[in-house]
Amino acid sequence: MPMEFTLVQKIAIWALPVIFAITVHEAAHGYAARALGDRTAQMLGRLSLNPIRHIDPVGTILVPGILLMLGGFLFGWAKPVPVDYRNLKNPRRDMAIVAAAGPLSNAAMAIGWGLLLKLALAVGAAEGVWMGVRYMSVAGIVINLVLMVLNLIPLPPLDGGRVLTGLLPARAAFQFAKLERYGMFILLGLVLIPGLLGAIMYWPLAIAEFSLYSLLGLNSSTVLLSGS
Repeated sequence: MPMEFTLVQKIAIWALPVIFAITVHEAAHGYAARALGDRTAQMLGRLSLNPIRHIDPVGTILVPGILLMLGGFLFGWAKPVPVDYRNLKNPRRDMAIVAAAGPLSNAAMAIGWGLLLKLALAVGAAEGVWMGVRYMSVAGIVINLVLMVLNLIPLPPLDGGRVLTGLLPARAAFQFAKLERYGMFILLGLVLIPGLLGAIMYWPLAIAEFSLYSLLGLNSSTVLLSGS
């Protein structure tokens, strides 16, 4: 389905999927923390699915926008939801659960966008509004799978690093957690070295995409966003 998009069309297709993928991810951390005993996010007004409460002007709007214009690797972030581990009953285990809630929310959203895509294809998405729904649905699948896989990289402060910290024996977890002070610099290096982050994520993304389309009974070759 080859098609070239203008910048305005790209923004129209990707804006909602990106904003909700990032902000629901953060809200999921807050809801998980509350369920496990920490109400910090709720008290600070961050326990909400309202994107405005979670938007980071740089990470949610500026960075994804620039990457979209450049046609590069698309990612972003929202304002982190505050979690006070001291309020959790089992801090190490519960922090791992809170961390895992973010990528799991992206998996759920990818499935949701996939169901919407299936509906668009069923009613005929060759033109008009349903064509727009089709492209937006694929964008939703793509950004959510990317954020899920990216955040599962076992590198603090990414969610995968926090999950691994909760799974390791106490002494090893303490040593591993020390990487967090360098984590963002390591991640930045992965992003800036051409092709490196893409190579790391290629197979996990391919497996996740194949699994999703198989689950929904879709053929990925018929729903790709060419030129987006």
